[in-house]
Amino acid sequence: MALIETDSLEKRYDTVTALADLTVTIEPGVVGLVGVNGAGKSTLIKLALGLLEPTGGRITVLGLDPIADGETVRARVGYMPEHDCLPPDQIAAEFVTHMARVSGLPAARARERASETLRHVGLYEERYRRIGGYSTGMKQRVKLAQALVHDPELLLLDEPTNGLDPEGRRAMLDLVHRIGSEFGISVVVCSHLLGEIERICTSLVAIDAGRLLRSATLSAMTQHSDLLMVETDEDPAGLAELLTGQGLQVRTEKRALMVRMGENPDETYDLIRDGVADLDLSLHRLERHRHQVADLFRDLPTEASHVNA
Repeated sequence: MALIETDSLEKRYDTVTALADLTVTIEPGVVGLVGVNGAGKSTLIKLALGLLEPTGGRITVLGLDPIADGETVRARVGYMPEHDCLPPDQIAAEFVTHMARVSGLPAARARERASETLRHVGLYEERYRRIGGYSTGMKQRVKLAQALVHDPELLLLDEPTNGLDPEGRRAMLDLVHRIGSEFGISVVVCSHLLGEIERICTSLVAIDAGRLLRSATLSAMTQHSDLLMVETDEDPAGLAELLTGQGLQVRTEKRALMVRMGENPDETYDLIRDGVADLDLSLHRLERHRHQVADLFRDLPTEASHVNA
């Protein structure tokens, strides 16, 4: 069963469109929902939770309608919001226990689950401190704990590394990866930090200006392209001119050449090799270029209708 499925989903705020004609199926695993700030990621999460109603189209979560079956969806889904929303005067153990009770657990089981979950997120020794005295990283872990405490089938994490330093971000992402790999809970991680998020995900859903850019497994997104990367120790301008004169498509990226392979890849390799030899260059690298997730967001037009959602 798909985690989240949308069909022509649309959400508008007056004259501003947050999501437009979004059709995507998100399968189980650790999934990165990526895009720049204002791409519509948080709006999609809130629609999945039934906190917002679609303007048009359809969305289902675990096969359920988040509006018609809102209570059932929220009982099976854990949600970690982006912004600081924790009660500063409350003790962490009491807060997480309360959230377990809200999710339907009986009192004794709620206390037990709260202690277990705070141990999992690394706050067991600090669980009786007031949340207001916690660091930003510790507060993020409390938010993760309350999302986990009722043992959900799906976790929706909205910018879980928000406000953390590099070491804190690494620790949080390692924790999210462990939840997905060891606990068997599917996770949708909403983030604008592509380089960090892609190292823990099995697949990615990339959106921009409320529209789907691509949805695929990480391996499919980073597969080999039909470009050869050529790096020499010298300025490659002469080699670029020579290869272009022989009918190859060549572009320069910094000090490297990107050469498109033709119908006969072996011939392309031979032309590059001969060109390097003829110009007496020192060849540093010759390899097939791999697509990068960040390539999806390069050279995108700026949309005036972006919303910070």
